[in-house]
Amino acid sequence: MSLRLVSLFALLSVLVSAAPTVNTKFPYVGPAVPIGDWVDQTINGNGQGFPRLVEAPAVQPSSENVTNNINVISLAYIPGGMHIHFQTPFGIDGMPMVSWGEDATNLCKNTTGYTTTYDRTPACSQVAVTQCSQFFHEVSLPDLKDDTTYYYQIPGGNGTTPSQVMSFKTGLKAGCAQSFSVAVINDMGYTNALGTHTQLLNLIQDGAAFVWHGGDSSYADDWYSGILPCEDDWPVCYNGSSTELPGPAPVPAQYLDAPLPAGEVANQGGPQGGDMNVIYESNWDLWQQWMNNITTQVPYMLTPGNHEASCAEFDGQKNELSAYLDNDIVNGTLNSSTLSYWSCPESQRNFTAYQYRFRMPGNETGGVSNFWYSFDYGLAHFISFDGETDYYQSPEYPFIADLKPNETIDEITKEQTYPTDSGPFGNIDNMDWRNNTAYEQYQWLKQDLESVDRTKTPWVFVMNHRPMYSSEVSSYQLHMRNAFEQLFLDNCVDAFIAGHVHWYERMWPMGRNGSINWDQVLGNDTYHVGDGSSIVHLTNGQAGNVESHSILSADEPVLPLTNVLNFVDFGLSKLTVINETAASFEFIRGADGSQGDYLMMTKAW
Repeated sequence: MSLRLVSLFALLSVLVSAAPTVNTKFPYVGPAVPIGDWVDQTINGNGQGFPRLVEAPAVQPSSENVTNNINVISLAYIPGGMHIHFQTPFGIDGMPMVSWGEDATNLCKNTTGYTTTYDRTPACSQVAVTQCSQFFHEVSLPDLKDDTTYYYQIPGGNGTTPSQVMSFKTGLKAGCAQSFSVAVINDMGYTNALGTHTQLLNLIQDGAAFVWHGGDSSYADDWYSGILPCEDDWPVCYNGSSTELPGPAPVPAQYLDAPLPAGEVANQGGPQGGDMNVIYESNWDLWQQWMNNITTQVPYMLTPGNHEASCAEFDGQKNELSAYLDNDIVNGTLNSSTLSYWSCPESQRNFTAYQYRFRMPGNETGGVSNFWYSFDYGLAHFISFDGETDYYQSPEYPFIADLKPNETIDEITKEQTYPTDSGPFGNIDNMDWRNNTAYEQYQWLKQDLESVDRTKTPWVFVMNHRPMYSSEVSSYQLHMRNAFEQLFLDNCVDAFIAGHVHWYERMWPMGRNGSINWDQVLGNDTYHVGDGSSIVHLTNGQAGNVESHSILSADEPVLPLTNVLNFVDFGLSKLTVINETAASFEFIRGADGSQGDYLMMTKAW
């Protein structure tokens, strides 16, 4: 075997299997394919009870009876180039290839890559092939020119229809003083996200360089929304037997006024009318297909969130999910919850879908797979890291955190674990899991931040899924501050962007442990940044999803740390690097594209 092939296979093992792999100590005992619909328990269904989503694939099949197809195409930056990821139901009988060049009529270069797969539940052989992805194809195009338009086509194989000729533009070289904008989103599913999707397209048409998505994509794990009874505090409720419009939240005008896709009714899934698919994997398939007109044009840089961890986060009021997943009882209840790490099918644990369905540049930038990575673009250095795992008291525990004193991993029981237990995806020195500095992620962050050349990239923006501060207070915020806040202050991070809380919130400039640095406030919408005394904290979780907005009750105050809070409008944000000393962050309402907030960040040199 050649050295090149040895290196390729070594790289494959790292890219695909960010350790650890799925633990199979206890067997999965639930239904062969969990389906969140008590009325129709068939995989493909007939639209009764909880209608299906319908989204077009990336490549329109050349015949009606297609046997294989390119469903999803997604771009992502790699250092000095571009990565092209595409998905098919079945293999393509050979290495994936991309034809490309600077002339749309002469794609004279061909680059091959590799293919990965996992045993998804259900397999694509069981469902409609044009709405299913099980093979994930990866082709990297390194050593490209900066700020240059390239054209590309995916020939496919094994019955797939070749893609059309598409294009992308490479990034600005580090240090290039040209102004640029980025579309920033968090917490985006189908429901309530049509306006966000529309404004994303508008930003791309206006020249946005890429999309930066800080976790919670597709909301695949809300497949069981249809089988749980409604709770009083749920703003949106679906119970599997209703054929009414979603409620009790206000019904978007698109449900009533806009033409629905052929074959859909008003309560059917999709951005123009509905909620979720009733199968975990299908939510992934169809959300990715909905995003194709974005991900085929510009890089889509993603970060993990809690909704990517596993098939379920919590039980129903009467433990309906425990009855279903742990006992294979349809429409049943239990006296107590039995949910554990092993309640989910093997393919729906430990961020499996997230690991395969995207390809971020972790390995090229010293990070880990899709979990933590960084890249330069013009005057800015961007860092995405994992706020779900790989630090002490992370929200998604490693097994070691579930153990009793002096107990080993081999001795762990079902009852000690949680469905969302995940990671760690990096090493922990001496297994000292209570020490943040022992984690590979912390060590990478420290090295990455300390190596930033501020003469080239004076701006440093950091994103993960969860905020360090919010008027919706939670213990995870303290744990994250304990792990990372001082490191970010020491290295003069300019802005920290997160989601998780489903609203838009802009804090005052924050120093250590909730202190507000009023000296950095030059005006209500102008902050001084970059000297290490404070960080701009922005919660950007308003993109829209089946869980709707986060809200504050009448007896919950907006905390003094918050400058701007909006839990009425859905939408997204636009980050613009203007020059070496000025950058702006703008909240854009999804409904009409109007400005919901504007912040100017300035540096003194």
